[in-house]
Amino acid sequence: MANLKIEFYLKCILIISFISIFSAYFIEYALGYQPCNLCLIERIPYGLTIFLITFNYFFNKNEKFIILLLLLIFLFSLIISSYHLGIEQGFFEESSVCGVKNAAEIISKDEILKQLQEINVSCKDVTFKIFGISLTSFNIIINLIILITLAKIFISYEKNK
Repeated sequence: MANLKIEFYLKCILIISFISIFSAYFIEYALGYQPCNLCLIERIPYGLTIFLITFNYFFNKNEKFIILLLLLIFLFSLIISSYHLGIEQGFFEESSVCGVKNAAEIISKDEILKQLQEINVSCKDVTFKIFGISLTSFNIIINLIILITLAKIFISYEKNK
């Protein structure tokens, strides 16, 4: 019999991931706020989470391993989000991730002119806030909540099975 408590938490994490991805795309496409490169990278863990939890729901194999993978994914996400917040607050300098697109792909002067016309958002510029808090800060809070939840699930997995 499947553990309803673990299943409930995984469904909550799945819903949070869907809401996070939907919100990011809504803010980008409906409201017209351009994300920086780190903002785009911060979406990846939510997409992976949706895939892994859906995979687990349909195949129900190696649930403990999937929980461990999710734990590692959100730890990575927390590190990236913290780094991004550090750039926003001026604690760190912007890295090449925040800069222009891959310079190796620029071959002709037309491509250089095209890239110069594109709007590249700096990672240190906060373009969208909710209640005066950047989306990166919200992402850190969400990551911490999910990390704590996943850690509790993983630690007590055998007990709850």
